[in-house]
Amino acid sequence: MQEFKTCVLFATADWDTPYWTNKQHTASHLLKQGYEVLYVESIGLRAPTMNSRDLSRIFKRLLIGFRSPKQVQEGLWVLSPLAIPFKQHWKLTKILNQGWLGLRVKYFMWRKCFINPLIWTYHPYIIEALGFIKYNALVYHCVDDLAAIPGIDATAFNNEEKRLFELAKVIFVTSQALERKCKKYNENTHYFPNVTDCEHFGKALQSGDLPSDIKDIPRPRLGYVGALSDFKVDFSLIYQIAIKRSDWHWIIIGDEREGQSSDWVEQLKALPNMHFIGHRDYRDLPNYLRGIDVATLPTLINEYTKSMFPMKYFEYIAAGVPVVSVPLEFTKAHTAGLMIASNVSDFELAIAMQLERGKYSATESSDLVGENTWSTRLSKMLKLV
Repeated sequence: MQEFKTCVLFATADWDTPYWTNKQHTASHLLKQGYEVLYVESIGLRAPTMNSRDLSRIFKRLLIGFRSPKQVQEGLWVLSPLAIPFKQHWKLTKILNQGWLGLRVKYFMWRKCFINPLIWTYHPYIIEALGFIKYNALVYHCVDDLAAIPGIDATAFNNEEKRLFELAKVIFVTSQALERKCKKYNENTHYFPNVTDCEHFGKALQSGDLPSDIKDIPRPRLGYVGALSDFKVDFSLIYQIAIKRSDWHWIIIGDEREGQSSDWVEQLKALPNMHFIGHRDYRDLPNYLRGIDVATLPTLINEYTKSMFPMKYFEYIAAGVPVVSVPLEFTKAHTAGLMIASNVSDFELAIAMQLERGKYSATESSDLVGENTWSTRLSKMLKLV
């Protein structure tokens, strides 16, 4: 197998975003496997609005968009692209955005001797940029149905994605729904579910003090970790259970997504058994999961979420926390440590059964996670490349 020593990774998330996703984890684990990596932050897939978060992000990008890539670790640099955030599918916009991006990447490659790198992308708005870059192989890592996200021009995105399907040497997907979609255009499509860092989340199984902001919350404690997106989280489901079972306390770790201000979140915050503690650093999550008795995946089922494989599923399991989920497609193939419920009463019953069952031991947790770890998955992917 030919070894690639360098990689240019085109992400859909900024490096320092509060919630680490496949993009940051893949870059980090490529680094551990001896690669030098240029991490190219999101060019902005949806058109920005005039809310304060979007305006702040635009201002920040204007400040750093002309700077040289920043070295954040030994062998890992982050490039913040400056792009016109509207009508990215228009020919002139693509020429300007991707042409400028391609030139910046080419210059970086020349300075750092990135010779024939592996291109690893999470979105299709790079095709014109690739015309400026000499590379070895192109990987498309399709982890979400991005066209279904509110604010994204679905038709334009799908058209660009079809072009990427034809160019990619190999496509990796995180759900069987995405596999069916991509394989129609590229036979070299492979399904790899989302995975976890067992060593990191396994810290929750070790004895230790709970964080001060949850230690006094009565048990049993139910948990949800992640962005509070109104098109992904079923707030109504949480509300109905919280009203019915006031003796169960919910710990919600995360903030609302950019551009969102949900009435549901305000209603939930008014309940005495709902505890919204905001975003917590990835490094601290095991300490919080140590204090949670049952973790939940109360997900809305729609065009976007039907192809999801939530990263937090194996993270919960690695931390020894039993899980209750709505019937997302991934639950058809993955049931380890999981109970599935499709309505409010069944979700309540499943929580009660998981509470009675109790948390998993270190041995049980390791067996349930199995080979679903970042290092194992990435090694298998690279062999296919």
